[in-house]
Parts: sequence; structure tokens; C-alpha cells
Amino acid sequence: MQENHRMLVHELINTSLPQLQLGDSIATALQLMSDFKLSHLPIVSEDQYLGLLSEDDLLNVENEQDNIENFKEDFMQVSVISGNHFLSAVNIANRYQTNIVPVISESREYLGSISGNELLSVLGNFSGANESGAVVILEIQANKFSISEISRIVESDGASIVHLNITSRPDSSLLHVTLHLNKRGISILLAAFERYDYSVYYYSGEELFASEINSNYKNLMNFLDI
Repeated sequence: MQENHRMLVHELINTSLPQLQLGDSIATALQLMSDFKLSHLPIVSEDQYLGLLSEDDLLNVENEQDNIENFKEDFMQVSVISGNHFLSAVNIANRYQTNIVPVISESREYLGSISGNELLSVLGNFSGANESGAVVILEIQANKFSISEISRIVESDGASIVHLNITSRPDSSLLHVTLHLNKRGISILLAAFERYDYSVYYYSGEELFASEINSNYKNLMNFLDI
């Protein structure tokens, strides 16, 4: 399966990431976190997931030979079910500021973990960030937002929307609609948006208005020299 098609949590599991047992020492936990550059580690007992332990909770421990079992109250009940969409793992990583997300079954069996780097890679594919096309951000009143109309305008220029994302402006009725397109030449499309009274908040692409005007000017000068 290609990377950009991996959308479910179980497709992203890495079974080589370390885990801890209750009998492991704090020293072992800190060493694993350092070796693998992880902010947390999952705790497992007889294949059952018990929780996630943070490096921050262990750094000031006086006796590093203490067992992990003595820190049960610090275990974070943080995990994702294997059949969930990968965005649920992204949500966990953001909410708890962790670069490892444990994956469990419905019966809380520990199946492995997902690294933060893997989530970032898949999120980049999902958002269209790895595509080479242009990006356009429209600023629209929420009550005037129409996906069908925006799609029609884009398609009239021979382009397609690879990814569309909508965010609300704080304390405002405005939306920011981010369009990732499958082409970089967007000067005609930008003009079309203006004709339909869309406010273009941001855009990037190769054929922008300034470069097109410059090109037309050079063509005109070359024509006049003939």
C-alpha cells in the first residue's frame, strides 16, 4: 500500500519502538527515551496496555533503580484504537505533546506505537503538502461559503482541488478556505476568483500576475521589433 493511502492507525504501527514493563527501572526507562529520542514510553503488562509514562515525571527521581511500578499514578491513559483514522493519533500527539502514540485493540491489548515523525509524514501526504501545485487561501464569509461554486471556478481553469481545508477566524464570521491545487499556473484562476468577488488572502504558484504581465510586455516588445 502506498504511503499516501495509509489512513488507518493499524497501518502505521511500528512494533520496533520500545515499551516498558512494570519491573523495569527508571534508569532503563530514561536510557530508552534518550536512545530513541522519545518523550514518553508505553507501559505494558502481559500484553495489556497500562498507560504512557512521561520523561518529565522521571527526570528528578532520586533513586533511578526504583521500578516503574512505583509510578502507576503518573501513567497517562492515552492511546488510540487500531481501527481509528490516523487523525485521532495526530490529535493525541498534539493534545498531550508526545512524539509516540500507543496503539491498542478494543480489549486494550498493546499492538505497538506510532512515532511522531511517521504521523508528520502521513499528515503531509494527507494535506497535500507533498504535492507540487499552487496554494490559494480564500477569505470568505461563513454564510457565503459554497464548495460547489469554488470547485466549479477551479475546474473552469482546468485545475483540480487536491486538498481543501477550512479554518475559522477567531472572533469573526470569516472562514479561511485553503485550496491545494494540482497546477502551479494560477493567474487566470486568481482573476476568476476576483470576478466572483472572492477575497484572495494568500497564494503561491509559478505564474503569478506580476510574472505574466512582465512576460506579455516582453512579447509585445518583441512583436514591435519585428
